[in-house]
Amino acid sequence: MSDVLALVEARLQTALGRPDARAAVTFLGTDRIEVLRFRATDDGGDIVRYATLGMSAHPMTDPTAVVADPVRGPRAELILSVRPGRAETDKVLRPLAVLAASPQVEGLVVAPGASLDTGEPLWPGAPFTSVLVAEPGGLVEDLELDDPLDPVRFLPLLPMTPNEAAWKRVQGAAALQERWLRHGTDLRDPLRAGVPLGE
Repeated sequence: MSDVLALVEARLQTALGRPDARAAVTFLGTDRIEVLRFRATDDGGDIVRYATLGMSAHPMTDPTAVVADPVRGPRAELILSVRPGRAETDKVLRPLAVLAASPQVEGLVVAPGASLDTGEPLWPGAPFTSVLVAEPGGLVEDLELDDPLDPVRFLPLLPMTPNEAAWKRVQGAAALQERWLRHGTDLRDPLRAGVPLGE
């Protein structure tokens, strides 16, 4: 599957430019996961994007399936965008790799609308221990692979405070995203406060 990862890395570089740093993490019983760091500028200033590389080497399989299909099934990589300089966000590399390895380790199928919990702050002092998986396609287009392989989707991650994560479990992902939008929440601020959740 190294050819799949080569195509994935090429797609990331086409969309985000050349990475200025990369790190590799290997967990017992799993393939290596790399995290690439890209720097960019948008209307709001500088942005750092962290993208996983390795999660898409194998399809994600339904944990209830009797036999895992080694070829068919959804494939994805994760992308996190933050504003640099306010926190040690480079320490997010290991938590991101943990999330990217979760389909192999825990049999998860990571899809838009899902919550992923790291069990620890995303970086030192971060008010977030979980992320919301957002819809793909806005930043990096899906990568089509030859049949019968499913395309690779590049899933943005939106950090959530514990209160936001608990509220999302009850109200749903769309309701939380609508609340963020209504309050003009800067989801790339690594130290942002939680959005007001009262009516």
